Amino acid sequence: MQSSPHPWLPLIRTSEKPRYLAIADVIAEELRQGRLAPGDRLPPQRTLADALELDFTTIARGYSEAQRRGLIESRVGNGTFVRDLPASASASASALPEPAQAERAVPAPCQPAARAPRPRRTADLSMNLPPEIEDPALLARMRQGLAEIAEDLVGVLRYQEFGGAPEDRQAGADWLARRGLIAPLDRLLVCPGTHSALLAVLGSVAKAGDVVCAEALAYPGLRGLAAQLGLELVGLPLDADGIRPDAFAELCRTRAPKALYCNPTLNNPTTITSSLDRRTVLIDIARRHNVAIIEDDAYGALPVGGPPPLAALAPDLVFHIAGLAKSLGAGLRIAYLVAPEARRMWQLSAYLRATTVMASPLTAALATRWIADGTADAMLDAIRAEAAARQSYARRVLPVTDTVSKPEAFHLWLPLPPDWSRSGFAATLRASDIGLVVSDAFAVSGPPPEAVRVCLGGGAAADIRSALDKIAHTLSQPPEFASAFL
Repeated sequence: MQSSPHPWLPLIRTSEKPRYLAIADVIAEELRQGRLAPGDRLPPQRTLADALELDFTTIARGYSEAQRRGLIESRVGNGTFVRDLPASASASASALPEPAQAERAVPAPCQPAARAPRPRRTADLSMNLPPEIEDPALLARMRQGLAEIAEDLVGVLRYQEFGGAPEDRQAGADWLARRGLIAPLDRLLVCPGTHSALLAVLGSVAKAGDVVCAEALAYPGLRGLAAQLGLELVGLPLDADGIRPDAFAELCRTRAPKALYCNPTLNNPTTITSSLDRRTVLIDIARRHNVAIIEDDAYGALPVGGPPPLAALAPDLVFHIAGLAKSLGAGLRIAYLVAPEARRMWQLSAYLRATTVMASPLTAALATRWIADGTADAMLDAIRAEAAARQSYARRVLPVTDTVSKPEAFHLWLPLPPDWSRSGFAATLRASDIGLVVSDAFAVSGPPPEAVRVCLGGGAAADIRSALDKIAHTLSQPPEFASAFL
């Protein structure tokens, strides 16, 4: 016999709000009507997803929204339960205290108002950031770490030791050790993000007019930093394994670059990950020509069992920068900078003191807490799983022969068919409120290819799938027809 539909189903389907907000609204209404009571256990998310004919991510997001409103709470290992609501939220006018009682009542402590969700575009695929954590149990664990940091709130609001407190440096070393990089604490600095660390390294190895080389398609922020420092940035051609060794060797012979900047794991924007052999060859060339290597390992924590960092292969030659923003959360502006030798620390410290003073002790303490108690590893596992699911969908709907990506990345590189220009393609999708980044932003030197970067991390999974469907449809149409279908 066919089971009857879930009683929440018609309410959610008729709501004009996004499905996850509708779920939270229904929970609130069920509480008001008395059909849910404090202490009631809500159904498991996957069970509810099947009953409501929705995807798991939407249910998880709905539970998270209800938890943000204070309606429910997650108990690790036990499930999700309705919270005991404060009397002010549920009392009716007839239940107000008598005048004499009201005079004796002590006002409740002032509670901060819940922040409304920040407005954001439905499908902005231009910002490269990890998928947001949706699992209520993991979110509760993350909040617990923040609460523990708050117990020493006065301490983390003070100026801290430059380069990070000893426990923060140790946490950084522990995090890097997961990648096979053993970082001595006297050569490790805690920085307020990759950008500041990169500025310090560039400023310490090169001066105005010097040549620095990088992948021909590289992190856009590098161009801005090089321009500020007056450096000449030269792009090196890429193949399927990363920087071409012959081009690097030739540039070393003819231009004597001071440094090679590279992003060898899940390169931004191409997602290329260089093999161990290619890394070894590039290190040999750099050593032979006395060229420092700056390794931007922003995505290095994402692959499981990937090649070792360059700094693990040549610790005496490589400046290693490992930021947490691209592996755990864009707002976690902490990066661990490892210098190849102790004397380099003097110049790095001078630049960092002048430009950033110190990393935020509050942010550093939170990163340290999450690394120490295993929360960071759990977050990384969740982000990997969600990134893989989104990449799997992208592979199903986008042209396989054209798309360049990796399962663990949360962006992909999309070379365009011959009829499309990158500007025309981006403009067509922008009309449907889908943002992409064209190749011009990444081109270090030479003409940009007709390609775009598509980011899959920002936004709900359903919104990303919808945007990918529109991208696939656009690619299937001639440029002169595509806009009529969107």
